[in-house]
Amino acid sequence: QVQLVESGGGLVQAGGSLRLSCAAAGTRLAALTVGWYRQAPGKQRDMVAVINQGGTTNYAEPLKGRFTISRDNVENTVYLQMNSLKPEDTAVYYCNAHLGAYDFWGQGTQVTVSS
Repeated sequence: QVQLVESGGGLVQAGGSLRLSCAAAGTRLAALTVGWYRQAPGKQRDMVAVINQGGTTNYAEPLKGRFTISRDNVENTVYLQMNSLKPEDTAVYYCNAHLGAYDFWGQGTQVTVSS
């Protein structure tokens, strides 16, 4: 059974930074495409950043330069470093692991950016 557990969310002032973690059990994240998604109240869930098995990353265009996704194969964890945070970054952030027809989601972690 695959389990993804996000952590690192919280309340931060605009301009601050947070690092989110997605720890996995039951699978090796290095073998999957792993992404961070976010969902603000009343809005759809959108892709933030993705890292594939080869380490190639992809970002939502507006977030390039502020957010960085990375993977630690030893810790079996994927991180999302978020810098220069803005109030519009406020959302629940979810970790997703994808392989073929399978998608696994974490429970989400709340990020709130105050102005």
